[in-house]
Amino acid sequence: MDLKYSQEEEAFRAQVRAFLEAELPSDIREKSRLGKRLAKEDFIRWQRILNAKGWGAVMWPQKFGGTGWNIVQQHIFEEERVEAGAPPQIAFAFKMVSPVLMAFGNPQQQEYFLPRILSGEHWWCQGYSEPGAGSDLASLKTSAVRSGDHYIVNGQKTWNTLGQYADWIFCLVRTSTEGRPQEGISFLLIDMRTPGITVRPITLLDGEHEVNEIWFDNVSVPLTNRVGEENQGWTYAKFLLNHERAGNAGVGTCKRALKKLKQIASEQMANGKPLIQDSRFRDRIAQVELELMALEITNLRVLSSMVNEKQALGPEVSVLKIKGSEIQQQIAELQMSALGHDALPYFHDGLDIGWVVDPLLGEHYRPYAPPLSGQYFNLRKTSIYAGSNEVQKNIISRHILGL
Repeated sequence: MDLKYSQEEEAFRAQVRAFLEAELPSDIREKSRLGKRLAKEDFIRWQRILNAKGWGAVMWPQKFGGTGWNIVQQHIFEEERVEAGAPPQIAFAFKMVSPVLMAFGNPQQQEYFLPRILSGEHWWCQGYSEPGAGSDLASLKTSAVRSGDHYIVNGQKTWNTLGQYADWIFCLVRTSTEGRPQEGISFLLIDMRTPGITVRPITLLDGEHEVNEIWFDNVSVPLTNRVGEENQGWTYAKFLLNHERAGNAGVGTCKRALKKLKQIASEQMANGKPLIQDSRFRDRIAQVELELMALEITNLRVLSSMVNEKQALGPEVSVLKIKGSEIQQQIAELQMSALGHDALPYFHDGLDIGWVVDPLLGEHYRPYAPPLSGQYFNLRKTSIYAGSNEVQKNIISRHILGL
């Protein structure tokens, strides 16, 4: 693979950078720079700006309203987006349910849902995991029983990310108990405003309300909201999960975090000199930077192997998921280590843009400390979601190594 960008690609980078400089709202940029909490309105406002530019879905093919950009262009855009401090596009809509709709949805579903994702009208969330059905997803029990031209859905989903904001949820439900567990699962699209849906918050270690449990009590869902064939949802679920795992590499986010790590290490003093001058700590930074470079190359190779939107990504995405989650955790750990005792105070309110530190804490406080401490807690989950790293290793051993 040629690691040098062509003149056309560099020109494209300049175009993206100029757009971000001109169009990214300053308040959103400042929140990102300081590691503050972004509101739902921030994500929607940015999506509408992108859509007005014609960049509403940088990873979609043109026939569905996307940019039609190649993998290198998408990679460049993601690098520049993260560096500028622009919010990510909601992965559940753009990188999960949308590829499933493009590959397996009918024309009516594509024509209704995809434009509303582009416009920011619909916020999507995911209904996969259940109590007792996380990494062993095929054991899910949420049921969908036919009643005329509807399904009646009952059950519970958990670890649902940002469902408190969602307009729609894509769900795996059990429509048959015959045969192997994987053979009785269907893929439903459910309006979150439907009577019988209850969203209950789960507060995480960092104090944030990021995830939820969602209850379905006799929820009526039209048969027309089923994607593909009944009892074939496991096929669509695997297709979606591979797209999700590819996105878990998080190369752009890791690059920005690595840059922040180097900044902290340059500012923090150790034995009378900047920490970055400590050879052992510098070696740890160098090691994770080399691993990130290798991940970036592998990520581009895997994604560039796709020919069309119906082609499923292969087991190679498990490698991306493992290394991406590990590198995110390693950088977070190094940031905390570089902060030293300044990393100890964690203030949940410190994620609010208007929060001011108590003067008594000023001596042992850095403006970026609360966000980084919170991110450290939050990133402990990256090696679990989208299929735990242990499960990914089983996939690699079975489907790549043939063990």
